[in-house]
Amino acid sequence: MLRHDDMYGKEGGRMLKDFTKMETFLTVVRERSFSRASAKLGISQPAVTQQIKFLETYLDTKIIERKKNGIRLTSAGEELYKIAVRLEKCIHEAEGDILKIINKKITFRLGTSFTIGNYVLPGECLNTLSQVINNDVKLIVEVSQKIVEGIKDHKIDLGLIEAHIADDDLVIREWREDELVVFSNVPIPKILRPEDLYEFKWVCREEGSQTRKVVQEVFEELGVACRDFNVLSEVSNTTAVLQTVKRSKKDKEHPTVSIVSYHAIAEEVQNGTLYEARLQGYTMRRKFYIVYHKDNKHNAYVNNTVDFILSGKC
Repeated sequence: MLRHDDMYGKEGGRMLKDFTKMETFLTVVRERSFSRASAKLGISQPAVTQQIKFLETYLDTKIIERKKNGIRLTSAGEELYKIAVRLEKCIHEAEGDILKIINKKITFRLGTSFTIGNYVLPGECLNTLSQVINNDVKLIVEVSQKIVEGIKDHKIDLGLIEAHIADDDLVIREWREDELVVFSNVPIPKILRPEDLYEFKWVCREEGSQTRKVVQEVFEELGVACRDFNVLSEVSNTTAVLQTVKRSKKDKEHPTVSIVSYHAIAEEVQNGTLYEARLQGYTMRRKFYIVYHKDNKHNAYVNNTVDFILSGKC
């Protein structure tokens, strides 16, 4: 059992001034994994281990046991978890109160990829987010790599992107799943065999785009040679893909097709103006991610925005 003076005595008071180690402990418990906690916090796994060991040394008791399928809290760890949750709640409430006192007027810079900014975020999202953080929100729509560069240069506060970026300066968290589909402006088979793909005229994404990377990986598994496709053009973003396919000649024998997020065409598929298909035996899934600079891990505006986005309201 943790003694009252362990946490609130002279030495304990000093420890509680730095909540970082407790935050790491909470994250390990919630993620049920040291490695997932490391990814979520944006620090190395040895650093996570070191912080947990510090707590155990400080308290002179074991709080976490590693298991093959995750972790298990000791009785002392269970007790510490309850205390840490209470502290976390108090800190979050205090941050909100401080922001009200400061009433700091900023423009929060939210960067998104073209697909996310134009087709995934609901129209009312930015207005609601503005109310949540009590400040204006500026939306910056760019390719994922440009969003990341803006975050690293402190020109963007938080990004929503289509690629997992491994970078020690960044915190990256999974947000939601996306599915890529083949689509055309004329009816095409709902399920496409690899040999069907050679019958189409293609509008492709440019080299380096995240969509193209996902598609290339799937095509390689299917044994499909893209170099043998009839490629009409390569374009730089989802909007350009949509407009090019929609304006193409409606050729039922050799339809013009491309691949985009289902979010981008869902409404027009329902209206019957566009037609979608999937690859036989494959589902082209990818993740969307939340990313921000590790310097902003304790930024109340960033934390409130992340919580809002992960709540499913955006």
